[in-house]
Amino acid sequence: MAEPNPAVFFEVFTEIGIIEQLSRALLEAQLPAGLIAPHFTVLNHLTRVADGRTPMEMARAFQIPKTSMTHTLKVLEAQGLVETRANPEDGRSKRVWLTDKGRDVRARTIASLAPVLAELAAGFDIERLLEIKPVLTDLRVFMDAARDP
Repeated sequence: MAEPNPAVFFEVFTEIGIIEQLSRALLEAQLPAGLIAPHFTVLNHLTRVADGRTPMEMARAFQIPKTSMTHTLKVLEAQGLVETRANPEDGRSKRVWLTDKGRDVRARTIASLAPVLAELAAGFDIERLLEIKPVLTDLRVFMDAARDP
C-alpha cells in the first residue's frame, strides 16, 4: 500500500477539473442556442434525482447560492424546459418540475453527443474507464457525505 500523500488529491482534482472543462465544451457545442452547461446539469439533475425539488434543495445539491439557482431556473422556465409549482407542504416555497420539452431537450442533447462519445471510445480504452469509475464514485460519495452536517 502506498504511503499516504495528501498532495495526490490536489493532482487528481486538477486532472478532474481539466476533464470537466473539456467535457463541458463538448456538451455546450451540442446544446440548443441560449443554453449552457449549468442549465443542462439542472435538467439532468431533475431527471436523475427526480423532479419536484425545491430551489433551495437544488442550490444545496449544486453548492451554489439560492439566487444563482433561481436565475438558472428562470432561464429554463422562460424556455419552457421547467415549471415551478406551489409547494403543497410549504406555501412560501415552490417545487421545480421538468416539462416534456425539458425532457426532450435533455434526451436530444445526449443523443447528439453519441458521435463525439463514439469518437472518444474509438481512441481511448473503455476498460480503463470502467476500472476507475468505482473509485471515482466512491470518492464522490465520501466527499458528498463529508460536506453534509
